[in-house]
Amino acid sequence: MAGKGRTFGLLDRYILKELSGSFLFGVTAFTMVFVAGDLLFQAANLMIEQGVSLSVVTRLFVYRLPEVVAMTLPMASLLSSLLTFSRLSTNSELVALKAAGIPFHRILRPVFLASILVGIGALAGNETLVPFSNRAAENLMKFEVMREKPSLLKEKVFLREESRGVLQRVIYLDQLKAREGTMKDVIIQEFEGGRLSRISLADNGIWGDGEWWLQDGQVFEVTREGRVNPLLRFQRQKLQLSLTPAQVEKASRKPSEMSSTELLVQIALLSKEGRNLAPLKVMFHLRLALPWASVVLAVLGASLGVRSSRAGPGIGFGLSVLIVFAYYVTMSFSRALGEAGYLFPVIAAWIPNVSFLLVGGYFARRANG
Repeated sequence: MAGKGRTFGLLDRYILKELSGSFLFGVTAFTMVFVAGDLLFQAANLMIEQGVSLSVVTRLFVYRLPEVVAMTLPMASLLSSLLTFSRLSTNSELVALKAAGIPFHRILRPVFLASILVGIGALAGNETLVPFSNRAAENLMKFEVMREKPSLLKEKVFLREESRGVLQRVIYLDQLKAREGTMKDVIIQEFEGGRLSRISLADNGIWGDGEWWLQDGQVFEVTREGRVNPLLRFQRQKLQLSLTPAQVEKASRKPSEMSSTELLVQIALLSKEGRNLAPLKVMFHLRLALPWASVVLAVLGASLGVRSSRAGPGIGFGLSVLIVFAYYVTMSFSRALGEAGYLFPVIAAWIPNVSFLLVGGYFARRANG
């Protein structure tokens, strides 16, 4: 039994070694595809048409790179498992392993474990590095590249105020025109001891004489039992906000620049207002589901690699592109259905993973036979 355990340990290390080289190749290849197709075109356009300096373009490129690399991780997992198991099948190593009594699902174990680590890494990156780099890229585009042509209208603006890590107030603006100093559809949520205590709604907000003023609004009290009681209506009321319109524009964040935790907080805050939160909920669940596409596609790639024993790097790359395309088409349809309210957000987000896992499980069972 000890010898058998050592054999299995050697098998795991051997397959992991084979996977690692193909995985790095996949990350590099798919990153170059995205870079060549999008980032380089954008960089060339900024330098040639707008005269942006090389240093600014280089910084923008670096800020955009983490999001691109995160997108390539599931693709690289698919390609690495496909090429590795195709090579093992071509060299008759899989036949030898099965003849030794090792089932295919056991051979898949290092693929499964390695892809879980990739998924954890992708999830961690999407929660930390990617939102930070997206905010940095957005700020760079706004305040250095487009400083002479600022956006006239900004939608879905969130402002958070905290004191010693405790949330004090959240301000939501449906629209902000920084140049004109106007807000539209303002929602202010105030907290006491971490509990939502007051909600203020206003149709408009105006910047004048160095102050913000809300117009045509109403104030509600939120009891400890969760009941919302109207307190008063107002025609004009001062908003205690020390930021200028330009500073509000700078301080705001898009949902794509938030982590999943921050996005969940915004969903919880806005849920009391009766708004359509399906797009935000689908986005939140996709943040959790997409990193695990690495596991799903790795299992599928290994199962297909057994059947495509003559697939070289070129054929494997092409097959990977087709599978990834099918995955993202499925994801786009399910996401659209979820945002339209035809599917629960969690179901819409996980349909691609479940569907492709079932396909991978089917081929894995056939390979196990």
